[in-house]
Amino acid sequence: MGKKLKAAVIFIILLLADQLTKLWAVKVLKPIGSIPVIRNVLEIYYVENRGAAFGIMQNKQWFFLIITLAVLAGLIWISGKIPEERHFTPLKICLYFVGAGAVGNMIDRIFRKYVVDFVYFSLINFPVFNVADIYVTVAAVMLVILILFFYQEEDFDRIFPKKTKEGRREL
Repeated sequence: MGKKLKAAVIFIILLLADQLTKLWAVKVLKPIGSIPVIRNVLEIYYVENRGAAFGIMQNKQWFFLIITLAVLAGLIWISGKIPEERHFTPLKICLYFVGAGAVGNMIDRIFRKYVVDFVYFSLINFPVFNVADIYVTVAAVMLVILILFFYQEEDFDRIFPKKTKEGRREL
């Protein structure tokens, strides 16, 4: 399987997992409201989120769509700059996760006018979230770890070459 096809398959699997869990939440969870998993700690709890985390920016769907499209454009641009080497696979995986999370929530915003959230840590009253949010969070944590402990400055210079005084890019 070619690298681009493999990337597309990974992305589609991640997106399907997000969308199928949200479909389950709408069909099964919405009518009953919540299912305790670990009483007073973790619940599966249906929420229609028309904003962002912590309930901020309610009903600003156009703003979220524009931001999502900008993020996706940035991800595509960066993915085109990453060398096709095994060493950069973790970085590419981060991009797949962020992209799938962004597209998953964008699909909800376009077709439902809200994002379906359903995972709730009631012990700490954490905002209700979904699989797409998990993807973005895991990718962000993974990216911090990669930047701090795995990749070197030379790796980033290969992705984002610096310009010389003459305006040419160095490698």
